[in-house]
Amino acid sequence: MKIAFVHYWLVSMRGGEQVLEALSDLYPQADIFTLVYDEKKVSEKLKRHKIIPSFLQRIPGAVAHYKKLLPLMPFALESFDLSSYDLVISSESGPAKGIIPAPDAVHVCYCHSPMRYVWDHYHAYRANSGLVSRTLMPLFAPRLRQWDVSTSARVDVFVANSHHVQYRIAKYYRRSSKVVSPPVQVQDFLPADGFGDFYLCAGQLVRYKRIDLAVDAFTRNGKKLVVVGEGDEFARLKANAGPNVSFRGRVPFNQLKELLSQCRALVFPGEEDFGITPVEAMASGRPVIAYGRGGVLDTVIPNKTGVLFEDQSVEGLLQAVDQFEAMEGQFEPLLIRQHSQQFSAEEFKSKMRTIIEHELDRRASQRAHNSASLTEYWAHEQFETLSAGPPALVQ
Repeated sequence: MKIAFVHYWLVSMRGGEQVLEALSDLYPQADIFTLVYDEKKVSEKLKRHKIIPSFLQRIPGAVAHYKKLLPLMPFALESFDLSSYDLVISSESGPAKGIIPAPDAVHVCYCHSPMRYVWDHYHAYRANSGLVSRTLMPLFAPRLRQWDVSTSARVDVFVANSHHVQYRIAKYYRRSSKVVSPPVQVQDFLPADGFGDFYLCAGQLVRYKRIDLAVDAFTRNGKKLVVVGEGDEFARLKANAGPNVSFRGRVPFNQLKELLSQCRALVFPGEEDFGITPVEAMASGRPVIAYGRGGVLDTVIPNKTGVLFEDQSVEGLLQAVDQFEAMEGQFEPLLIRQHSQQFSAEEFKSKMRTIIEHELDRRASQRAHNSASLTEYWAHEQFETLSAGPPALVQ
């Protein structure tokens, strides 16, 4: 069986690429198709596969500025020749599912998110874009939405990474989906013997993650906050922070593990499709203070593994911190870690294998049924023709 993975772009190793690595454990013989590919930033595990980038790769500066090529991405995806592949697994966040599979191929789409920048986050992305992008987005976004919806019909099975994404797949594509949480390397994290006096906020410092709420809230309450990560918001956030808020930038993995295991709690004020960092914090035995929307509803149990707040504001976060401190002694690190184990890579691979094999079996049974029905039909037609005798001569 020939197998292809289609991943939106390979320019870093983040959550989507961890999904691709887990899938590669299931299907090490698969070829990988991607829009653009930066060999220096991809793991050795993925490099063992044959990687085929699109024609966008040949555009000067495409690897660094791939996001600006969004209007060309549908053409690039449809240019991939997948006619010889029996199983296609697309990894969708940017466009990826829009490939053209063979008629008999099974196409399973693991959806991290429908494209945020043309759907629910469209106005936020446009408001924070440069003048050229802000001007052009209203021109190409409607056509891209139409293409995105129409290509959802090319998928046989959608798998969503959370119930939040499952709802959005139903909303925008009118398709049902199964939910399988993405793989988290929970075995790499362990609880510490004790914890420190600081809270932790970790992730990309970009506007939609709302790190500004954490910085403003802790500047106001004076409690220690450590911020880990890089991004466009770094300078602005640091300028607005009080002396009790420290910025570490990007830190090595071992240092991140130490911070996660020793913080009082992870502060997670944004809305994410899933959110890997909260699971990593819980694997370290630490509770999570999170905005109660998005993927954290699948991962954080209120008052058991963390505290969820409904008002996404400085005041809402301050109240959540006060609530957490009032019950801090009730959180059990070992129970929190035990809860995190259901999001392991092994759980992901087991569930995905079951879904994919079920669809392959269903398709094989369908083909066999269709073949048998067609054979029966032609046998019946031949019998009817013979029974009628030779055709009459036309006078």
